[in-house]
Amino acid sequence: MMAEEHPHLSTTFPTKPRLKPTSKKRHSSPESKYWKSFKTYQISGLFSSITSIDFSPQSPHLFAVTHSASLSLYNPHHPESPTQPISTISAFTDVAYSASFRSDGKLIAAGGESGVIQVFETKSRNPLRQLRGHSRPVRFVKCPRVDRLHLFSGGDDSVVKYWDVAAETQLNDFLGHKDYVRSGCCSPIDDNVFVTGSYDHTVRVWDVRSSNSSGSSAMMVNHGKPVEDVVFLPSGGLIATAGGNVVKIWDVIGGGKCVYSMESHNKTVTSICAGKVGRESGEESDQYRLLSVSLDGYLKVFDYSKIKITFSMRFLQPLLSVGFSPDCSTRVIGTSNGIIYVGKRKKGNKEESAAGGLVGFQHPEEPRKRVLRPTNFRYFHRGQSEKPVEGDFVVLRPNRVKLAEHDKLLKKFRHKDAFVCALRRKNPENVVAVMEELVARKKLMKCVINLEMEELELLMLFLQKYSTQPRYTGLLMRFASKVLQMRAEDIRASNSMMGHVRNLKRSIEEEIQIQQSLSEIQGIISPLMRIAGRR
Repeated sequence: MMAEEHPHLSTTFPTKPRLKPTSKKRHSSPESKYWKSFKTYQISGLFSSITSIDFSPQSPHLFAVTHSASLSLYNPHHPESPTQPISTISAFTDVAYSASFRSDGKLIAAGGESGVIQVFETKSRNPLRQLRGHSRPVRFVKCPRVDRLHLFSGGDDSVVKYWDVAAETQLNDFLGHKDYVRSGCCSPIDDNVFVTGSYDHTVRVWDVRSSNSSGSSAMMVNHGKPVEDVVFLPSGGLIATAGGNVVKIWDVIGGGKCVYSMESHNKTVTSICAGKVGRESGEESDQYRLLSVSLDGYLKVFDYSKIKITFSMRFLQPLLSVGFSPDCSTRVIGTSNGIIYVGKRKKGNKEESAAGGLVGFQHPEEPRKRVLRPTNFRYFHRGQSEKPVEGDFVVLRPNRVKLAEHDKLLKKFRHKDAFVCALRRKNPENVVAVMEELVARKKLMKCVINLEMEELELLMLFLQKYSTQPRYTGLLMRFASKVLQMRAEDIRASNSMMGHVRNLKRSIEEEIQIQQSLSEIQGIISPLMRIAGRR
């Protein structure tokens, strides 16, 4: 009865299951782990904008950086000091732009604010060529992928030039642009084709074999904003352009069709480059990514095969340039305040497996170092070959002084032998120094008494040559007088020594005449100088 009167008391309602708490940890994709595996360190102290970065095509893949009026070369694989430049070229009169290695890595070319393109030898830094033809600053210089004899350049005079480097002559002028030409790139499949970008919003593809190369380009597309950078993608059929906050990809083979437009940056995109991050096998083997940097401080990695951004990284400073090494081991970014961020792949198997098999920069596993114990003989010699690091107090060994033969004899108190040795060497400074030392030791006259006839003749010859020289007159004149008194009999017995005495007498008489003439001249000039001083 009660259940019929109050049916709601026995009614049940379904309850919702409790929601499981979601994990706050973000799951990174394999490619994101790959880019995070680059260990970043910075190179500072350049105090000016990093205007360009370029990697050598040949191992060990040095990278060149232009900043201020200098071009610096770095070796990112240097075992001791990768942050220090291995060489710096300071042959520019003004700001340097757009360094570019030749295909063999032995030469490097760069433009500058002065309008001159300079070509240097990478190893010795010697300037080999100066290409003059631009009337305004040269903003981009590029060497072809294989050709070692030519290069392309463009600048603020709106002219693109094709050069013969060996002859230092320009072969063609390409006059299609109407504003500053700030970027360019050579085709990876044909050395005769290259692309340029300008502040007139256009990107032009040129072919040096075309008969109308001085008039119009082979193809032209409009980016819509001033073009800061342009690159050929590795296939050779696509080009990527950067201008404003937009990066666009164009199909060259399809007649200049815009394939994709990416607007992921908030400020102007200043530089772009292509980097390989392929897998070992499968559908994504040998995949390439497009890297872009901007004034907003962001680095973006774009997978243009899937039309999506796969990685993003923030830096504190505005970014001006980016480069990626051919062996996929190093990523370099230049900023507006002179700081260079160098990223290198970390070593070890954990990072390799975490990256999902990505093979950008794989180092062989280093063997483990043996731990030395006190039972090992080398334990007591450890650290002797270590080099000092910053903060260490270095105790320098005094340099060992190499003594001359007469100094060694003086140390052994062989005074006469030291005196004769100095006379035989015929160096007046050493002879006088030995004589002064013997005077200090009160042994000079004793040495003169003990000289043999041949040695006495050497002494008389020395006195004849140098007694009248002002540097040595004060000592040698008095010394000669005493030698003549002490060894008068020996000197009279030798005709050659008598000849030396006559020559010495003649030299002294000539010197006395010269001094008298100088005194007379001084007597004439002194009153005239006083009169002139009063006026």
